Amino acid sequence: MNMTHHLNQQKSFLRHPRRQAIALISDHGDPAADIGREEAGGQNVYVRQVGEALARLGWQVDMFTRKSNAEDADIVQHTPHCRTIRLKAGPESFVPRDEIFQYMPEFLASFQAFQAKEGVIYPLIHSNYWMSAWVGLQLQAQQRAQLIHTYHSLGAVKYQSVKKQPAIVATRLEVERDALEQSDCVVATSPQELEHLRSLVSAKGNVEIIPCGTDINNFKRLSRSQARLKLNIPSQEQIILYVGRFDPRKGIETLVRAVAKLKTEQPDAPIRLVLVGGSEPGQSDGLERLRIEGILHELGIFDCTVFAGRVGHDHLPLFYTAADVCVIPSHYEPFGLVAIEAMACGTPVVASDVGGLKFTVIPEETGLLVPPEDVDGFAEAIDRLLSHSVWTQKIRRNAALRVQQNFSWEGVAIQLSDLYRRSLAQSITQPAIPQPEVVTSGSYRRAS
Repeated sequence: MNMTHHLNQQKSFLRHPRRQAIALISDHGDPAADIGREEAGGQNVYVRQVGEALARLGWQVDMFTRKSNAEDADIVQHTPHCRTIRLKAGPESFVPRDEIFQYMPEFLASFQAFQAKEGVIYPLIHSNYWMSAWVGLQLQAQQRAQLIHTYHSLGAVKYQSVKKQPAIVATRLEVERDALEQSDCVVATSPQELEHLRSLVSAKGNVEIIPCGTDINNFKRLSRSQARLKLNIPSQEQIILYVGRFDPRKGIETLVRAVAKLKTEQPDAPIRLVLVGGSEPGQSDGLERLRIEGILHELGIFDCTVFAGRVGHDHLPLFYTAADVCVIPSHYEPFGLVAIEAMACGTPVVASDVGGLKFTVIPEETGLLVPPEDVDGFAEAIDRLLSHSVWTQKIRRNAALRVQQNFSWEGVAIQLSDLYRRSLAQSITQPAIPQPEVVTSGSYRRAS
């Protein structure tokens, strides 16, 4: 079925008389992608879950992303009023994240062409990640759209720990500053992110703190014995779980070395490391997995490690529930969805003491925090949770309760919906919408 047919078929949704159409832009984070594969992680989950939750609140939600596979559908209808729209922007194939920005003018032109076909101009744009912010800034300037932005990752923080910086760094930092200073509002997902924005990016701009969420109907406490039975995990094994992409910045090497230290100190302990996440041969994700496999062999713990691969969200709660501890050893996390998914299932968390993890994990109450790349610290924290069963049971109860009370997607969507309505109300006093101007230059320029 061609794109034109899809567009005509969907017009009735966009023009629903009781629904305001809004656009969520996620340039590289395809909301319809399989989570866990190359470049598919927390941002994909955030945009998809927020989009669907906003649709349940009465919005018409169109989520725009770059088409990265020629065989993918142009439009994916998730619910009657929420869909993913894949736009032509560069080759219809995988492009490394640091090389995508050159295609953003084409993405913008495709977005404007889509608006023309639909006969609508979106009055509110919620951009996700810095490249989407560039698109949003153009739309804000050209058609007076209200612009809301979520960073998901800050270059000003990320590049502090990256030895080899890509050529796009200067452009990214400039766009991130413009997004903060010129957006109608930036959504920070934690107090720690707000602190980084003010200290490292700019003192200007409007910021509101609205956390990420999780599906508390899916991620919840289950029977641990039943979960292990379904996954064929012996009851006596001590399961240390990692969930996420294979990326050097995720700190998997730190976790592996911490587990090896525990095995050396307790050679008879029935410890098993379970790594959940995807990898694709020939891409950076697959290369990092091969590197981790080499370290596992070198340390002699390959035989007690399980590579579970990509796991759907319907089965992921089984892994969390079956685990004794979930470890998040990232060098940096703006928020860290895995932490609240694990906690929602009542699984104690050991996480790096960085970014949003300092907000989601309460030390000694819902888990433990350790300095990033501290192998001894991670080994000690994991051992504490494995060794103190009564205290760990309290941690499990506290963790699940904290997520239920603070981090549901419904709660997040209600806060975003309120922000959108306030922003749209403010736009009534703005000048009339001018005719859109398509940016054709590949170079960066600040939105006027």
